[in-house]
Amino acid sequence: MMKGVMRISPLMLAALVMGCEVQDAGDVTRNAEGARDVQYRGIQTRLLDGDLVQFMVTLGGQPTHEDVSAYAECAAAQYALIRGYGFARHVRTNVEKDNGTLRGDAVYTVSPSLPRGLKTIDAEVVADNCAENRIPTV
Repeated sequence: MMKGVMRISPLMLAALVMGCEVQDAGDVTRNAEGARDVQYRGIQTRLLDGDLVQFMVTLGGQPTHEDVSAYAECAAAQYALIRGYGFARHVRTNVEKDNGTLRGDAVYTVSPSLPRGLKTIDAEVVADNCAENRIPTV
């Protein structure tokens, strides 16, 4: 499994799509199969300098910091592919909470060849994983 990419089982995904929700004892919204309610509310992309790109993502429902990171990574992977590049490298992600909404401010570099560093992603593999898990991209 790619580090930082959330995987959702087909059963959980079907329940999310159907929108069946119940409340658990902790008031965390969950569907019939127990998956959390995560709402992907948008991505804003800004080219900072050459190959340095900022992704502002917004999530509602009951997202976690991992959901924010996965959403930003999906945006970065698709953006790299759109630009004709095959790779991206995570620089940083800041997350803030505002009335139940999580906002992520992530920065990635995109490149045609595998960049140096530990937090690199293969854009095609990550974008395919995002599509499989129904995480929106740019």
